[in-house]
Amino acid sequence: MAEIKQNGKTFQVDEEVQLKFPELIKMILLTESMDDDERQYWFDIMPSMTDDQIDRLFNILDTERRKLEELETKYQDEIKNLNEKHLIEWQEFQMKDSKKKIAKAESSEKDDADEVLQMLNDL
Repeated sequence: MAEIKQNGKTFQVDEEVQLKFPELIKMILLTESMDDDERQYWFDIMPSMTDDQIDRLFNILDTERRKLEELETKYQDEIKNLNEKHLIEWQEFQMKDSKKKIAKAESSEKDDADEVLQMLNDL
């Protein structure tokens, strides 16, 4: 028996299985659809599995990995599009806010100028 450590957990794997199916072992370790007990279960029964069963397990895990990658890519694109949309909206909001501040400052300056002119007229 060989020991494989992953994320602080130690798994016991038959050495022959480890030599014969290193890619499958890696896939079992990396899948998010299993907990650690399930991983150990698969490592325990792999020596008694037929080649067809091993192939089927490999295909299931490979399909899962590919589908998750596709979803990740899809959602990354959607998140990027949403971020771009919200960035444009945020820039428009900032522009409107800046225009309001400029208009307020200009109005305040005009009021100050009118007040100075009124003071001069009063003299």
